[in-house]
Amino acid sequence: MLPQQEVLSLIDRYTQDSAYQALHWEGTFGDYLKIVNENPGILRDAFQRIYDLIISYGTEEYVENKDKLTRYRFFSDPDNGGVDAVFGLERPLMHLVNVFKSASRHYGTERRILLLHGPVGSAKSTIVRLLKKGLEAYSRKPEGAVYSFSWHFPDPEKGQINEPCPMHEDPLNLLPPPVREPLIQSLNTKINGRTKIAVDGDLCPSCRFYFRTLMQRFAGDLKKVLDHVRIYRLILSEQDRIGIGTFQPKDEKNQDSTELTGDINYRKIALYGSDSDPRAFNFDGEFNVANRGLIEFVEVLKLDVAFLYDLLCASQEHVIKPKKFPQTYIDEVIIGHTNEPEYKKLQNNEFMEALRDRTVKVDVPYITRLSDEVKIYEKDYGPNRVQGKHIAPHTIEMAAMWAVLTRLREPKKANLSLLQKLKLYNGKTLPGFTEENIKELKDEAEREGMEGISPRYIQDKISNALVSEDAEGCVNPFTVLNELESGLDHHSLITSEEQKKRYRELMTVVKDEYADISKNEVQRAICADEDAIKRLCGNYIDNVKAYTQKEKVKNKYTGENEEPNEQLMRSIEEKIEIPESRKDDFRREIMNYIGALAIEGKTFDYRSNERLNRALELKLFEDQKDTIKLTSLVSNVVDKETQEKIDVVKSRLIKNYGYCDVCATDVLHFVASIFARGDLKEAK
Repeated sequence: MLPQQEVLSLIDRYTQDSAYQALHWEGTFGDYLKIVNENPGILRDAFQRIYDLIISYGTEEYVENKDKLTRYRFFSDPDNGGVDAVFGLERPLMHLVNVFKSASRHYGTERRILLLHGPVGSAKSTIVRLLKKGLEAYSRKPEGAVYSFSWHFPDPEKGQINEPCPMHEDPLNLLPPPVREPLIQSLNTKINGRTKIAVDGDLCPSCRFYFRTLMQRFAGDLKKVLDHVRIYRLILSEQDRIGIGTFQPKDEKNQDSTELTGDINYRKIALYGSDSDPRAFNFDGEFNVANRGLIEFVEVLKLDVAFLYDLLCASQEHVIKPKKFPQTYIDEVIIGHTNEPEYKKLQNNEFMEALRDRTVKVDVPYITRLSDEVKIYEKDYGPNRVQGKHIAPHTIEMAAMWAVLTRLREPKKANLSLLQKLKLYNGKTLPGFTEENIKELKDEAEREGMEGISPRYIQDKISNALVSEDAEGCVNPFTVLNELESGLDHHSLITSEEQKKRYRELMTVVKDEYADISKNEVQRAICADEDAIKRLCGNYIDNVKAYTQKEKVKNKYTGENEEPNEQLMRSIEEKIEIPESRKDDFRREIMNYIGALAIEGKTFDYRSNERLNRALELKLFEDQKDTIKLTSLVSNVVDKETQEKIDVVKSRLIKNYGYCDVCATDVLHFVASIFARGDLKEAK
């Protein structure tokens, strides 16, 4: 436990850092006019504020398949260490931000309901959560400051009125149009290159009552009325129900529209004598409290029809209709999310045309890029999160690969497999496929990513594998893949045997891919003698140079000039399936590559050419594998000399590839069994 003095010191530091005084500023209406005059941007509406919030975190532009894309750093959740970071959804997020941009300029989308539509677990709720958290944090920053007002005046009945606006309205709503409009025009002349501001709202019924009462008391003297108004800094907070609201549908029998627009306070009717007195009404519905910010509708299309009518007016006219009161102005972003079945119901319901017409749909599909899917699980199952167990290399990658494969549509090109399509999407290059081809693949699969396995299912099964007693200190790819496969029988969203069969077939594809990856990794560990690879590379390049220039190679041992060693060159080229008919092209390609580097003043390094590097590794492995006798692991009969060599390979796997002692041993046995099966096939 910390000593008392240190705790007190931490409290003092918190007090200094919390900027309490600035965040709880209060002043007169005149003080507020000075603030607005210095920074007219304070008067932004809800759409403008959210757009500026997103842009304030900066952007990154990049090109993918000849398309220029923008990545918004805000959606990486930088303020919270990436806890709610969204990966691989640049296109949907660009669409969403463009809607905010259009709405901020009052081009029409500010009068629409934003609807995030996609399969379960596609990050719809996460996107909205980021917006809500971002608004809260932004309202605490100087550039995101928001202000509202409260009434302060003596009252014969209550003694002293100290009543904040229940809907957190902008203080300029207190000014009648003949005063407000010239002020807004004047302020807009100071804004260079920024979106123009427009304060269009009217006072809510509660503030209208107090305004009317004071105007009567002071015989229409607006200055004296404003003297009884205190302006304060408004901090948006979902927990405090200020500026951020959330509505979740309940049982249809228990739904009541007063949850959105407020309800009568029956205890106060006796005090004020009427249920139409605004003082006897609680303006605490979700629409009321979300004013100046954002309201989220969870599973919006499951709402009762009566609620949807409230949505129409709230979006198109920016007004709500509390019981017993006139239409009341609101300034808030309405954003909902829904899954595919509910959206299909909306499309098929002819009575909902008005709602469809007022909705801007943003599709949020599953990720179809493997590297982005991997990031989701690495965030949840990284070394800092998982304690006491090691996750073997490629475990998360294989689970992610299976998930992505279930979401991809079979390519129409006969010479392309689904796995190859996944690799193309992930940035790999394949002979005969250009960026144009990849773009065509995406265009031909319109609904790609709208179906398949959810990340939640993958997370659940990885969690099961981590707590399983079978995983002795280490979880390997087969542990997780077996969990994923066995869970298909109980998956609530898989309804057909045909779909289940397809997912199992894709599991086989992933297991085969893992076998190739692990085999290649062990091969690299076996032939990790860099000096030997360099010697082999030097020998190959000398022979290729002589071959392409029609020269002879000097034998270093005999000193005689000899013809280029065709057997050596082909033994290397065959490892990467260079056919006899293409050997001349490949050799010229290598020499041209070396020549281009020389012109730039760079030295050739075999590692910079992926194909040549792989060919050299495979050739060296072939030359050395018999000396290691890896297949002896299968029979458990290993002599001391062989065991020492195997231990060297294991140590390389641990040091260079992230294995632990358990999974390094496991992968060596697994690869040994693959080699043993290969030996048996050759014997037959």
